[in-house]
Amino acid sequence: MKRYVIIGNGVAAAGCIEGIRSADAEGSITVISAENHPVYCRPLISYYLEKKTDLQRMNYRTESFYADHGVTVLYGKTAEQIDAEARQITLNTGESLPYDALCCCTGSSPFVPPMTGLDTVEKKFSFITIDDTLALEQAVTPDSRVLIIGAGLIGLKCAEGLHGRVQSITVCDLAPRVLSSILDDKCAAMMQKHLEANGISFVLGTSAKEFKGNSAVMQNGETVDFDVLVLAVGVRANTALVKNAGGEAGRGITVDVACRTSLPDVYAAGDCTEYHDISSDSVKVMALMPNAYMQGHTAGVNMAGGEAVFSNAIPMNSIGFFGLHCHTAGSQPEGCEMIEEADDTHIRRLFVKDDRLTGFMLIGHMHRTGIYTALIRNQTPLSSVDFARLRIGPQLAAMGAAYRDKVLKGAV
Repeated sequence: MKRYVIIGNGVAAAGCIEGIRSADAEGSITVISAENHPVYCRPLISYYLEKKTDLQRMNYRTESFYADHGVTVLYGKTAEQIDAEARQITLNTGESLPYDALCCCTGSSPFVPPMTGLDTVEKKFSFITIDDTLALEQAVTPDSRVLIIGAGLIGLKCAEGLHGRVQSITVCDLAPRVLSSILDDKCAAMMQKHLEANGISFVLGTSAKEFKGNSAVMQNGETVDFDVLVLAVGVRANTALVKNAGGEAGRGITVDVACRTSLPDVYAAGDCTEYHDISSDSVKVMALMPNAYMQGHTAGVNMAGGEAVFSNAIPMNSIGFFGLHCHTAGSQPEGCEMIEEADDTHIRRLFVKDDRLTGFMLIGHMHRTGIYTALIRNQTPLSSVDFARLRIGPQLAAMGAAYRDKVLKGAV
């Protein structure tokens, strides 16, 4: 009986479990889970703060998921070392755990840049896990002034989650615009205006360089007073286990389309990995929940002796704040053409190069955006569809009979 071990207990791990069981119903599966929670949807932690969901509804799978799939979960334990030659893992408890096939789903950790005096701040939090959220919830009061370092996806979702529960929220970032990793100046300005209309304040183009208790001294000399600090500067892929075992890694663990690492019988999936982005023809970390699941499932199938590949990855984000939604996917390569349709409340930007849709930015336009995503992921020649219609908006009528049959009738 084959012994499978999965390090991590997030969405990638759930995909890996289901991938293994699709090819092997008998092998033993052990999951090493640092968190004392079953797999859950991390993007929902801000909705928990808003009281739009609860801990039970945040679960990614049913309560019986692990039992149904014959999985043993080691809660509250971490992997300290991989011995690829001996095929065993050393845990933080000192135990050794042997494996025949291993998948690292180690995710990412908050990145905190060096800031003088950070140790003088009593109430400071990350915003990545359920436990972060529960701790933050206990710390805030209706009189709290909250300072969030980071105007990216994590920081802004935290701001939305705290809205209405605290006195004030200020978000600062070194970047000159919000969501700088996914939006350009025009799109970011529209989103910032909407956030400000909902009571969020911004200090952009600068960040905290020093803390003196509950005062943050910015790089531009400004001082921001606060009661609660949230550090949401960004995250870094957890690569150390594979690196220290002699495996290849850049910003993330290096994997191929089968999700294999350079170590024998060691796979990796999810936010800890870097892999090929077909929209830009480059290798990068794409920390996205759908990709994490597909990578995990691919790894699981291959660990169990099957054959699977994940070869059409693209970066994509779908997020909303106070009712205004944003969806981005793909990339904007050098020399691409931008096609824009916009008004005061909506922006549609399509990026085209060499008869392909390479990327898009949409704000307020959320209808059938999966059609645009499919064009990018499948690298569909635009000359093979009615792109004049698609410029107006994503619509099945522009995709041709074969595509409509596949989507609407399940034809293959």
